[in-house]
Amino acid sequence: MKRTKTSKAWMREHVNDPYVKRAQSEGYRSRAAYKLAQIAGRDKLLRPGMIVVDLGAAPGGWSQVAAQKVAPGGRVIAVDLLEIPALPGVSFVRGDFHDATTLAELERLLAGKAVDLVLSDMAPNITGIASVDQARAMALAELALDFSVKHLKPQGNFLVKLFQGEGFEKFVKALRGDFGQVLVRKPEASRSRSSEVYVLGKGLKRG
Repeated sequence: MKRTKTSKAWMREHVNDPYVKRAQSEGYRSRAAYKLAQIAGRDKLLRPGMIVVDLGAAPGGWSQVAAQKVAPGGRVIAVDLLEIPALPGVSFVRGDFHDATTLAELERLLAGKAVDLVLSDMAPNITGIASVDQARAMALAELALDFSVKHLKPQGNFLVKLFQGEGFEKFVKALRGDFGQVLVRKPEASRSRSSEVYVLGKGLKRG
């Protein structure tokens, strides 16, 4: 298939992207690793001994960063529809997060232990219809929030990717009801033209 001008431009930008080059040289699965590293460093999200759940983990860049930071004694459980080659310190559940069997397997691996940090870099398959894509992205964020409220420790944290648009402010308002502090982050590694931001809920409230 002949490449379009848009796909050629994307490939040219991707190849020349400093974070892509850095990820390749430092052995990370994706440039997205630096998004998490930058946010986690600023907000002190990762430390040894933590239990972390990474939703929408493929190809594994976030899980790599998390596993390095929670060692020794910590654990990362990664979930995605796509296969992820093995990573040290990471347990992988392959499946759709909408699916009850996937959630059951994740809960089996947790073995009743509460989670310190839930990460969600989930994004829907893009249709090109902005309203549909935004609605699907928000639905994934809501699933991740529901999981977090159920499984995080008191004062646990939740970091989720969102796209600015319909439903964004409503979601942030819901987060404020569940967490003591809500922060919006746009890490340096996130391309400036992208509407993606990362929203951090710090300090899960209980009761």
